[in-house]
Parts: sequence; structure tokens; C-alpha cells
Amino acid sequence: MSLATYFGRRLSVFAAAVVVTGSALASSVSAQTLDAALAQAYVNNPSLNAQRAGTRANDETVPQALSGYRPNVSVGASVGSEYSRARTGGVSSDGSLVPRAVNLTVSQTIFNGFLTASTTQRAESTVKGSRETLRNTEQVVLLNAATAYMNVLQAVALLDLQRQNLAALQQELRATRDRFNVGEVTRTDVAQAEAQVADANYQVAQAVANLSATRAVYRQVIGVEPGSLTPPRSIEYMLPASVERAVSLGLSQHPAVQASKFAVDAAMFQVKMSEAGLSPVVSVQGQLSQSYDQSNAVDSASAAQVSLNLTVPIYQGGAEYSAIRQAKELLSQARIEVDVNRDTVRANAVQYWGALEAAKAQIQSAQASVAANTLALEGVREEWRVGQRTTTDVLNAQTDLTNAKSALVTAQRDRVVAAYSLISTVGKLDALSLNLKVPVYDPRVHYHQVRDAWAGTRTPDGK
Repeated sequence: MSLATYFGRRLSVFAAAVVVTGSALASSVSAQTLDAALAQAYVNNPSLNAQRAGTRANDETVPQALSGYRPNVSVGASVGSEYSRARTGGVSSDGSLVPRAVNLTVSQTIFNGFLTASTTQRAESTVKGSRETLRNTEQVVLLNAATAYMNVLQAVALLDLQRQNLAALQQELRATRDRFNVGEVTRTDVAQAEAQVADANYQVAQAVANLSATRAVYRQVIGVEPGSLTPPRSIEYMLPASVERAVSLGLSQHPAVQASKFAVDAAMFQVKMSEAGLSPVVSVQGQLSQSYDQSNAVDSASAAQVSLNLTVPIYQGGAEYSAIRQAKELLSQARIEVDVNRDTVRANAVQYWGALEAAKAQIQSAQASVAANTLALEGVREEWRVGQRTTTDVLNAQTDLTNAKSALVTAQRDRVVAAYSLISTVGKLDALSLNLKVPVYDPRVHYHQVRDAWAGTRTPDGK
């Protein structure tokens, strides 16, 4: 059931008109839905696109780590000029040479204290954590987009209410002046009506400014100017059945919690990488060289060499030991961050669940208040016409009705935002779960495009 249908069934005819006020052209072809706005934010939002680029950059740390398993090949060349002069047995000789040489060197690490393995595993954990960070950014962007959408919808409705209130008060002012001209009311009644109209003019100006501000935020988050917005469909069917279930799902599925877990894995492998600095390194190196015009006796020479090299660190100033201690402290910090994120998710789940329940109760209360204040205003106006009520009573009744309608609009907005916030807390506010009509970005595609690449500078598109 959509929220528009829900509100239409639960509100009185007049209160339902308030909801429609927020989307006066809801039935037009150009009307924009919340799902469409979320889809545009998913495609256009610069923060989300920047995080996708950052995730692709993190993918490159894996082939960089894997390069430690591969050989290093280099080619060198040299050319020079040499002049020599010698005297033997009273006979002098001199000459000039142009020595030239080329060489090919291939080296391969055989053992380095499992540094390459640890580096690769750390890179893999970093990539997985980056994907969860991307998922968290996606949730934040979509929640901001839903909030911006509802804020514009609320601002439009509140502006229309303030304009309706101004028109009603202006009508009351005209009626009060007419009665003053025939001596039925005093100048005080006219002044009171004029004061209420002046205040209503300010409220309209304030509502216009609020609408401009919400439209600017909408443009910033979603990437386009808001058009005619329609009441959103209900997504409360996606919510867990209880607050306990919401907490459980959030602790197990929220991307911030998952990202912090992968950060712990990366920190563990960083400790192993630091410890590898104390291990011996075994490598093999081969070299081919060719030289020309080395001396008057030798025109060219070729050489081939293969060597097995062993390096055992003894003491290097203590930097390696400091790095190990530092890595262990960072591991402790990463483990604490997991608990911090869990506590945050737990608190948010309880908070948003309470906010949703409060918004539902507020809607029911506001519905009753609108209906009661509508009847009260009609009655006060009739009594005012026969002299049983004062102008102040009519003006207060009109203000109470406007406030009740505003409270209803605000509660409807709060209910939708709380529902989206709660879905974000359980880790389900993403394009796939919301079934948005957009090409879903899969960060694994780019990862597989670059993971086993041995060479090349072309940047894959990740599609």
C-alpha cells in the first residue's frame, strides 16, 4: 500500500487535501517519484562516484602485491670514450677506444619471510573493506536523497498551508473591517486581525525561504532540480518485525561494521608484513652481458652469470622492531573500531525504531487534531457572526487549524525518513534491495579486470 493510499484512507477529506498539497501535479506525466530521485542520485551523486573511483584504485593494490611473486627483468646499456697512451722499451704507443656494453638482468625472489603472501592478503582485505565502504557510501547517499526529497515535499506542503492561512486571515480581516464600519466590533478587533495577517505574511516568506533551501540541497544530493514530487510508496514492508531483529540485522549486515572487520584482517597481515623485515631473503639472479671494443687486444666479450643470494638482517637501527610494535597497536585500534561501529549501529536501530513509532502516533494524533480544529473553526466562525465569539477566538482557531495541518505534514515526512533510516541501519538501503531501475554498479568487475594483469596502462571501465 502506498503512503498516498494510506493517508487517503486514514485522513478526513480536508486533511487528505493537505497531503495532496505537497504534490499538486501528482497525476501529471512529468511528476517525479522518490524511486526516480533515488535512481538519479545513484547515478549522479559525486560523493558516490568518487568512492567508486577510490574502490577501483584500491583494486590495484592486489596486482601490486602479486608482483612480488614475479621476476624483475631489466636491460642496461653503456657507451663511452677512452684514450690511452703507453711507453714500452722506449717505444710510445697511444690509441682511443669506444667501449660499449649491453646487459640483461633477471632476478627472482625465492623467500622473503612470507612478505609477498602477507602483502597480498592485506591487499585482498583492503579491497573487501573498500567495497563495504562503497556500500556504506551508497546507503548514506540514498538516505540523504530520500531525506532531501521528503524535505522538499514537506516544504511545498507547508508553503501551501501558509498561503491558505494567509488567505483565510485576509478574509477575516475584510470581514472584521466590514463589521467595524457598521459598529459591530471595535478598532481593537481590526488591529488584532491586521497583526495576524502581518504575521502570516512573514510565515509565507519564511516558508518560501525554507523551500528554496530544501531545493538547493535536493540539487546537491540528487543532481537535478526537483520537479513535481509525488508522495512516495511505502517501504515499511522491508522493515524487520521488531527492534531486536533490527539490531541483530544491523550488527551482522551493516557495511560500516563489515568494513571495520576487514580493517582488522588488514591490520593483522600488516603485523606479519612488519615481522617479515626480520626474516632472511633468498633470491636468484641471472645476467647476460655483451661488451665491445674493450681493449686493443679484445674486440668483444660475452658473459653469463647466475647467482643465489642470501641476505640475513642482523640489526638495522631498530626501525623494524618499532614497525612491529606500531602495527600491533594499529591492530588493537582496528579491533576497538569494530566495537565502536557496532555500538553506533545498535544505538541507531533503537533510535530510528522509536522515531518511526513516534511518527505513526503523531500522525494519528494530528489527524484527530485536524478534524477537531476544522469543526472548531467552523463553529467559532458561526458564533462570531451572531456575536457570541470575539475576533480573537476566530483568529486563534484559524491558527490552531494551520498548526495541526503543519504537524500532520511534518509527521508524515518524519515517518518516511525514519523508515528509510531504519532500513539503512539494517544494511538494506541499496539500489538492488530497493529495486531501483538503474544499472547496478558491481565493484567485483573491475577487480577481476586488473587482478592478474601483468602489464598495461589502460584503465578498465569496470563494466
